[in-house]
This record gives sequence, structure tokens and C-alpha cells, in this order.
Amino acid sequence: MALDMITIRPYRTTDQQAWDKYVEKHLQGTLYHLSGWKNVIEKTYSHKTYYLVAVNSLKLKAKSPRKDTATNSINPIVGILPLVHLKHFIFGNSLISIPYFDMGGILADNDEIEKALLCEAINLGKKLKVDNIELRHIKSISCLNKSSKLKAQSSKNNSTNYDLSAISHELSTMSNQLSAISYATKSHKVRMLLELPDSSEKLMKSFKSKLRSQIRKPMKEGLKSRIGGLELLDDFYDVFSMNMRDLGSPVHSKHFMKNVIETFHGKAKIVIIYKENKPAACSLIVGFKRILENPWSSALRKYRKHNPNMLLYWTMIEYACDFGYNQFDFGRSTPGEGTYNFKKQWGAKSETLHWHYVSLKGNKFNEFENKSDNSSKYNKAIRYWQNLPVNLTKLIGPIIRKHIGL
Repeated sequence: MALDMITIRPYRTTDQQAWDKYVEKHLQGTLYHLSGWKNVIEKTYSHKTYYLVAVNSLKLKAKSPRKDTATNSINPIVGILPLVHLKHFIFGNSLISIPYFDMGGILADNDEIEKALLCEAINLGKKLKVDNIELRHIKSISCLNKSSKLKAQSSKNNSTNYDLSAISHELSTMSNQLSAISYATKSHKVRMLLELPDSSEKLMKSFKSKLRSQIRKPMKEGLKSRIGGLELLDDFYDVFSMNMRDLGSPVHSKHFMKNVIETFHGKAKIVIIYKENKPAACSLIVGFKRILENPWSSALRKYRKHNPNMLLYWTMIEYACDFGYNQFDFGRSTPGEGTYNFKKQWGAKSETLHWHYVSLKGNKFNEFENKSDNSSKYNKAIRYWQNLPVNLTKLIGPIIRKHIGL
């Protein structure tokens, strides 16, 4: 099906069920598109969120949609775009979909709706006077490969009507409706996914003997694993905050993790590896569709000789197999680096991430700097942070971390 006219409006609380159902049915829908993150981010860090909903405003016509469509006659939503406004005098002024995670961006039934959502995001960005928009995608946005002009008509209630039949695929710029913009796509990061059999026993047998030995070593040395919920949050945060300090990175708020577990109740779990009843490694996992995601994991350096990290990952993967997940997501990596090779040894395959950057200040891409990729500029700050007491980093870390989009 294809639409002649859509209306793009702000998310309403009554949209929650339809929004999440749309994400679940869309082939490109991820955990991080779910409406629950709006609540988590607002509740924890008080950032302004701008979740955009595209709904059909005319009758459906009998045309074929894009293959990853999720439209049906019951759900009126035909596209979504979750955006979070991060504004800080040091860390920048951006609309991001979505911050803190590897994925997000636009979900739409077809290319025309995708373009309309992008156009609305740009209009919103101009109103908020942001410097740029960041969209984090698994699949590259087609409308940034071939720009178009969108014909928009303003309406009441902060919504905009888009005449999709007026979109031209032949135009090379969007300048007739919008001022000139510069954009670029970075594809230097990958997502590491492990395909899972129907049992952890089968998976263990598929591993090379060296990997099986590395998994068993911490078990032989008395390390134990435990999976739970909020009752493990203190142990999780002790390990997580110390590891972040050692890496020289400000830590997320403990309340952020608490809100994640509460918002995704039943789907979010904490995993802890103990050495003599002391936490040595930790992770937080969240399941969506048939994928078990691992947004955060840490291990303490003083226990490195016992390989707690190997038992941690095996515990997560074993859980994923035994609870019916088809894939385990190890998270973001840079090909060739240590974490990439660690994940690859488990049999994980890489999937390229496409992070789109749209500058609303007219910067060319070589001037359009992504601060997260220039860590050398912050080496002095990292070294300073590594020398701070952990309790102090727990206190001031979240104040800084809330403004960092990665």
C-alpha cells in the first residue's frame, strides 16, 4: 500500500501501544526505537524528547510498499522518528536518534514517508537552533543518498501534512523547501551479531576447543554467575562505575540503569560474575523480538587473570539460547580492534552501522566534526579522570555523561 497524504505530529501518550506494535512489525525496528526509552531518558536526565509520528491522513491506495513495511489497515502509523535534544555549551547542540545507543533513526513504510520524516526533523532542528541531527541506522537512509524536495502544508496541533505525490526523485537538493544542508554518513563501526542454535549445549559443542577452555577456566577457579533484576543493581553499579573510571569515561547514572530495568520489566536482566562472593564482572541485557541486546558490560581489571569476562559472555549467550532468542548482539565495534576480535572468536558476524550526520549550519563534512571520534583531543582529561576516586566519579560522572551522545 502507498499513501497520497500523511500527517506528521508529535507523539502522544495514547500512541504507545500503536508505536511499539509498529516497531515490532517493522523489519528494521530495534529495541532502541521502542517508546520506553522516551520515559527512561526524560525521567533520568530531563532531556527534551521529540518523538515524531507519521499517520495516514487519506485512504490507502493499492500500491506495493517497501519490503520492510509494517503498515496494516488497523495501525494508522506509517512511520516514526524518535529524537532527543542534547544541548550543552561544551558537548554541542544536537537532535539525536537516539543518544547513548548504536541504533535508532527513522522507520517508515516507504522512501517518501522516510523523506517526509527527515524533512520534519530538519524543520524541528531549525526551530530549536541545533547544530546538527544524528540518525543511527542499521540500513542507510535512502533519502540521504538521493535528496528530494518535499511539499509541506502546515496544520493545527503542531502537525504537518505532506503531499507524497509531490515528492520528486529527480531533484538533487532540498533547497526549494528547506535551506541548503550538508550531510554525511559514517560506516566505520559495525554491530556484532551471533546466530544462535536452539540450545546452549549445541552452541558450546560448536566452539573451538580453545574457546571452550577459556570459558571453563573461570568456572574451575570458582567463579559463579547470577542473573536477576534490581536486587543486583548495587553490585552491577559498583563494577560498572569502577570500570568506567578505569577507562577514563564518565559513568551513567545509577538511576538510568534502574529506570531501564523498571521500564522494560521482564525483558531487562542484570548478570553478575562473582569471585568469592565479590562482583568481578557485570552486564545488563534486554531482549526484543528474537535478539538479546547487551548495551553495557564491564569487568574489573584486578580479576583479569581469572577470565571473568569469558564467563560473563557465556552466561549471557547461554541465557539467550535457552530462552528462545535467535541472535545475541555483542554491540558496537571497530573492525580490527581488540573488542572486535574478542567478539569474532565467538562466531559473531559484523553488520555495518550507518550513522547519518546532517549539519544545519552549512558545514562541509570535513569540517563537520564528530567529537566521539577525536578521543586524542581528550587524552589529558581521560588521564585526569582515571586518577579520581570512584565515589567522586559516581557523583559527578552522570552530570557529564548525560550530555554525551555516545
